[in-house]
Amino acid sequence: MKRVYIAGPMSGHPEMNFPAFHAEAARLRALGFDVVNPAEIKAEPAGCWHAAMRADIAQLVTCDGVATLPGWQRSRGASIEVGLAYGLEMPVHEAAALRALPEAA
Repeated sequence: MKRVYIAGPMSGHPEMNFPAFHAEAARLRALGFDVVNPAEIKAEPAGCWHAAMRADIAQLVTCDGVATLPGWQRSRGASIEVGLAYGLEMPVHEAAALRALPEAA
């Protein structure tokens, strides 16, 4: 799993939980992963939740797997993303459990 998508809760969190997304993206990148961070995806400026989800899912399907943040199970969007990953037979792991990629990856 080289290219990973971060799934986690945003709505209802201070700063949309972006600090947690950015911190995990930085950690995973330092370990050698190519990270898709939905906090970095720009949907329509005046867009709604649905537009953001469409933009995020378009990126998710380009990944090899999903890395989840704590609380993803209570997030409507993250639950959709994880369900889609499972449906597409993509691996899903807790982000904190991911370690450095093997040299051959």
